[in-house]
Amino acid sequence: MVGESADISAELERLRTLVNHHNHQYHALDAPTISDAEFDKMFRELKTLEEQYPDLITDDSPTQRVGTEPLSSFSQIVHELPMLSLDNAFDEDDVRDFERRVMNRLQTEDTIEFACEPKIDGVAVSLLYEDGKLVRGATRGDGTTGEDITTNVRTIKSIPLELIGKGYPARLEVRGEVYFPRSAFARMNELAASKGERVFATPRNTAAGSLRQLDSRMTASRGLSMFCYSVGLVEGSDLPEKHSQILERLKSWGMRINPLIQVKPGARGCSEYYMDIQSRRESLDYDIDGVVYKVDRLDQQQSLGMLTRTPRWAIAHKFAPAEGWTVLRDVEFQVGRTGAVTPVARLEPVNIGGVTISNASLHNMDEIARLELLVGDTVLIQRAGDVIPKIISVDRKKRPDDAREIKLPAECPVCGSEINRVEDEVIFRCSAGLACSAQRKESIWHFSSRLAMDIDGLGKKLIDQLVEASLVENPADLYQLTEEQLLPLERMAPKSVDNLLTALENSKETTLEKFIYALGIQETGESTARGLAAHFGDLPPLRAATREELEFIPDIGPIVAAKIYSFLHQESNSKVIDDLIARGVHWEPVATDRLANELNGQTWVLTGTLSTLTRNEAKARLQSLGARVSGSVSAKTDCVVAGSAAGSKLVKAEKLGVEVIDEDLLISLLERYNA
Repeated sequence: MVGESADISAELERLRTLVNHHNHQYHALDAPTISDAEFDKMFRELKTLEEQYPDLITDDSPTQRVGTEPLSSFSQIVHELPMLSLDNAFDEDDVRDFERRVMNRLQTEDTIEFACEPKIDGVAVSLLYEDGKLVRGATRGDGTTGEDITTNVRTIKSIPLELIGKGYPARLEVRGEVYFPRSAFARMNELAASKGERVFATPRNTAAGSLRQLDSRMTASRGLSMFCYSVGLVEGSDLPEKHSQILERLKSWGMRINPLIQVKPGARGCSEYYMDIQSRRESLDYDIDGVVYKVDRLDQQQSLGMLTRTPRWAIAHKFAPAEGWTVLRDVEFQVGRTGAVTPVARLEPVNIGGVTISNASLHNMDEIARLELLVGDTVLIQRAGDVIPKIISVDRKKRPDDAREIKLPAECPVCGSEINRVEDEVIFRCSAGLACSAQRKESIWHFSSRLAMDIDGLGKKLIDQLVEASLVENPADLYQLTEEQLLPLERMAPKSVDNLLTALENSKETTLEKFIYALGIQETGESTARGLAAHFGDLPPLRAATREELEFIPDIGPIVAAKIYSFLHQESNSKVIDDLIARGVHWEPVATDRLANELNGQTWVLTGTLSTLTRNEAKARLQSLGARVSGSVSAKTDCVVAGSAAGSKLVKAEKLGVEVIDEDLLISLLERYNA
């Protein structure tokens, strides 16, 4: 009996090894060595044997990719190393400027070698391997916190459940881009259309939705794939000294890397690579929106360092936006969460870059006036960043005789209240505030969104029902919803209700920056919320802050400070905040020790040309230490940084006796604080 069990285990191991090998040949190397029929026969043999001996099934068996029972919600994970975003270059001048900054900071005249790769238009993920086995998959999220999607990434056949070969680190984090192959996307839509079901708009958005399916069996059915592009956490082993060599090492361990990756010398080599990839773009089986250049040597990457959210050693060179002509059929006006009444263009549907466009942003009435736009005009549509469509010009020669003027409605199109234009703003706003149902709906949608409180299952259609049934008037009311209130609503079965109530309960544990962002304060996006959290550490000090204190925070000027102060001191808003806290929303206070330095609260001025840092880099790093960077010198200025060709500001600083330092001293000071 013991001998039989050992024989079965050995046979299972043999079959798993064979299936994994041929799976790798097909999905990672695109070089199959057996037919599909032979592979299917081998896979069925393994599955049949495992069904006979279920106690011998292992988590990393290739049969376990098919998905499991649905989850109730995704848990949050904190990345041990942040997943950074990239700065963008839009033309060759931007690429040359990037090269110049790299060479200046490295203090070298030698040609820099860059690892160049296509920029996949997909979803960034993190894969953690321990002792060669996949133990966790996560989304990028906001770069610091993502969602645990382990059950879903395990269904993607190009992702190995266990690394092959030897020499891999004890803990290895692989980062990559999950995408929907064009061919698989087309097949899925063709099948859906034949059944009369909904077809999907873009591979990228569908890939993102597929990764966030609570039912991993749905993810498994989509045919997603992945290219890895870097590593994060590495423990227990050393990796090669160049980025390109690390990718080759990952390939030897079974990871899939893009076959078009090349190492090129300098900006000229990067531009040649860009032109080559652009010429191949339409023939690829995946969407790309540019190329990425990374300094190849790791020691140079470490010397270059990074800013708060972006590395100095990498940049994305984006392709020009896709464009197409169509006809403006009508303009409708929508009301946002801050009451902004925004015109939206309704277009004759047009295919641009593989996507059918029927709506476009018009921003505001001033933009309509600038374009001299009339309903009926033939207009040029651009998908800015290959995502957001907008009207960029009008062909007046094709204007029809019955073209009509676009007029702002006299009253709110949702609630009928008066529309006002705030002084010094281009936006018209509904005056009703949260008494307007559109503003209530948008406010609650923003509060529950992924980058805010991240409440799974609270979609726009459900929010519409909750507001229209008077069950929710503000975000705090969400945390008093009951099963009895939710069950009668459309498409709310007991399981859906249970999932939503669980998601609401889970969302109570959040972070200060997400809570601030979720409040929906005007002009307060993710970056500003992060700055407020880092500066004040907790909510009580923020609520007690004066306008002047708010202005000392990086990138917050008088207008934004006034809006934050006004929001926090408005009685109705204060009540909502108090109710949210009373109903269990909480976070850990943020440590603010980094601001305990001599620069905190000081006023600095930058003048002249800096050779190593850009002016924006220097400004950002000073602000990260609590300094305020001003554009003019006064008696209240604490220090002036003078680069080459400094002019009148330097003269004035010397006249007033203000301290003046050069760029080298500034860099030494910043490095002392690791800013």
